[in-house]
Amino acid sequence: MAQVVGQLGRLVGTKSQSMTHLCVAIFVTDIDEARRDIALAAEAGADMVELRLDHCADQAQFNSLIQQSILPVIATLRPAWEGGQSRLPDQQRVGLLKAAADNGASYVDLESRASEHAAALKPTPPETRPRLILSHHDFGGRPDRLYNILGDLNATEADVVKIVWTARTIRDNLEAFEILRNRQKPTIALCMGEAGLISRILAKKFGAFLTFAALDSSGGTAPGQISIADMKRLYRWDAINPDTRVYGVVGSPVGHSMSPAIHNAAFDRIGHDGLYLPLLVEPGYESFKAFMETFLNFEGLHFSGCSVTIPHKENALRYLAEKGADIEPLARSIGALNTIVVRPPGAVGQLPTLRGFSTDYAAILDSITSRLNITRQQLRDYRVAVLGAGGTGRTAVAALAHYGATVVVYNRTVEKARELAREFDGKTGQVVAMPLDRLCDSCCQIYLNATSVGMHPKVDQCPWGEKPPRLSKDTLVFDTIYNPMKTKLLRQAEDAGALTISGVEMFVRQAVGQFEAWTGKPAPVDLMRQVVESRLGGKKQPQSRG
Repeated sequence: MAQVVGQLGRLVGTKSQSMTHLCVAIFVTDIDEARRDIALAAEAGADMVELRLDHCADQAQFNSLIQQSILPVIATLRPAWEGGQSRLPDQQRVGLLKAAADNGASYVDLESRASEHAAALKPTPPETRPRLILSHHDFGGRPDRLYNILGDLNATEADVVKIVWTARTIRDNLEAFEILRNRQKPTIALCMGEAGLISRILAKKFGAFLTFAALDSSGGTAPGQISIADMKRLYRWDAINPDTRVYGVVGSPVGHSMSPAIHNAAFDRIGHDGLYLPLLVEPGYESFKAFMETFLNFEGLHFSGCSVTIPHKENALRYLAEKGADIEPLARSIGALNTIVVRPPGAVGQLPTLRGFSTDYAAILDSITSRLNITRQQLRDYRVAVLGAGGTGRTAVAALAHYGATVVVYNRTVEKARELAREFDGKTGQVVAMPLDRLCDSCCQIYLNATSVGMHPKVDQCPWGEKPPRLSKDTLVFDTIYNPMKTKLLRQAEDAGALTISGVEMFVRQAVGQFEAWTGKPAPVDLMRQVVESRLGGKKQPQSRG
């Protein structure tokens, strides 16, 4: 392969590369649309465009498109056997790529498995020579011969080597980063799919030649591409550097979490050199443990902390306990935590220091006490109904009982409510259990919904059904759901004259606690609240508890 590709390599000049380019990938199906898309990519801040010519049949129009592009062009004509859509014979494809080179393409992307056809390319005038990207893709998963393939690519005269595979787990990204750290020449190393998302965003941190983005959120040319708008704004592309600290939300699913938006906006506001990412870790303790072990110890990643959401809150507590980490006592009592802080080792050979705690319980307590203008200690004078005995309900019960409130747990499966009540009853406050259908007879002053009933998209549902308890101006109703911001439960409470708290309040408060623990600086609370309300008000999104 090296001998044949060398013929193509001599057609292209070798230039140094000192930045990671942001490249928008565009499928060319209509020439006028492609021209518009190139202009939009330039306006959005792209450094170059990849023109995917799999469906482009008119060579003259295709050549004109490249000549008139206002951004540098990578010409790609991907065959079906390499994940593309072109059915042309390899020799014909290479001929079209040669025409792209002759008409001003800055780069030509050729598959390593088609390199035997490279000899069909004839020398290009020196003043218009593009550079060669030699690529290998595996849509089935990590190639068995990953490093052999990489070695073969590096042995050629290609100017840029590109290796891309579908991530099996989030840990595959670290292998892509390792390839970038030890690159012999300009390199593109990316993982496809949701689990590979962070390889696209952190490519700049590890010095990749480029990373790809889609023009908009409707999709790109490969699984896992995100829009250039999200890359630039949501994920702070322009601020990423080798020393940027990495944070994220660990869970499954995490794709629709609003935590990246709220934390990255806050990092930007205070000038913190950090980046917050969705970290997809499959269910199970072993998956969580493997994630933590690899991410904590990967040199150059600067993994500095994470939020933990479903289904890993209990796994996080177990992991930190096994490591002898500093764990907040109330988090131990709850049996789960939602925040991990990672402090770098003080000396070579030492391990990072871990601390785990829950900002959920503080967010619940502070939301209630702030709304009622009371102290936590005054909760002992209140009777609180907690609807639901799951993770959020458990946190609420533990927190409220800790401060002496009388707590009544209502749940459809009453035995689960009784188990929860038995565990926390007598730990300062009294905790009892009741069937959910007895809620209408309740005489509590505070009602806290810890179920998912009423969450988008089932916004017409209400956890107490058609039999609400008696509500008045002296009643407080707290819904931990934040999408929609005003649930049917809250609307009914307002109609009865009761005080209300939206789940947005809890979400922002728990995020504030995490932010301040990671950065050591006051959080821009108003901005964080504005980000959440703006995203929820502008567009309905599936909710994540992360």
